[in-house]
Amino acid sequence: MRLALLILFSSCASTLAPVVTAVPAPAAPINGGIGTLTVTRVAHSTVLLSFNGKNVLTDPWFSELTGYHHGELLAMQVDALPKLTAVVASHGHIDHFDLDSFKAYPDKDVPFFVGVEMVAAAKEAGFTNVHGLAPWEQFTVDGLTFTATPGAHGMPEVTWVITGEGRTVFFGGDSLKIPALEEIATRVPPIDVALMPVNGLRAVGKQVVMNAEEAADVVATLHPRVAVPMHYTFKGSWFSDTFILGYDGTPERFVTAVEKVAPQTKTVVLAPGELLTLSPATR
Repeated sequence: MRLALLILFSSCASTLAPVVTAVPAPAAPINGGIGTLTVTRVAHSTVLLSFNGKNVLTDPWFSELTGYHHGELLAMQVDALPKLTAVVASHGHIDHFDLDSFKAYPDKDVPFFVGVEMVAAAKEAGFTNVHGLAPWEQFTVDGLTFTATPGAHGMPEVTWVITGEGRTVFFGGDSLKIPALEEIATRVPPIDVALMPVNGLRAVGKQVVMNAEEAADVVATLHPRVAVPMHYTFKGSWFSDTFILGYDGTPERFVTAVEKVAPQTKTVVLAPGELLTLSPATR
């Protein structure tokens, strides 16, 4: 059954046609010049970012497991990924750090940025260029700077700010809304895109992920040009979704909330395989 489900996801995902959404860049250059930034949501919190052709993958999850279901088609499998400049992961849960499937990625020397407690697992999976960062530590590779920023999820978690080619992206993993997130906007360049979890996941009654309205409040603090919701179709098993897990957030609610509390930010809901493009400034 599991094999059949994986084959179904793989074959369906290959038929998805990318949709291009163009967003003009601001006229004033940032950090000496602005490059093209593209955002492709693969599924859940797995997102492919391209900073002027430098590709970064977030929270890799490419499998379907008992109790862990994307709830949507994957836009691509591991073997369809482009050459990656780097990978970031927010925490050790399998739906964000699926090493069993991602170890199929052939370049084991790809820079892999994780929380400090995740380093050993990444190395055991065969990755050789692993960097464990605590909040506010940063590392630069190929002109892109990766800054670990605060997060909270009932287990160790970091969110990420990625800056380069005159662009800045905030990746929220599946963090709760915490006061420490308010500091981010004061310590990084202006944010072009914020990738925000919105499903308000509860485990045994305890909230472990921000909901749609809380995510909008974080957007109001970060002041990004564009906000993209993610982490909203995840499903567990029938048993876990009935007795253990609860969900409180949709992309539609997120869009409505952002319009109220952060009207200066544009919201874009991306289905798997859809492409958001921020083009270079024209003056």
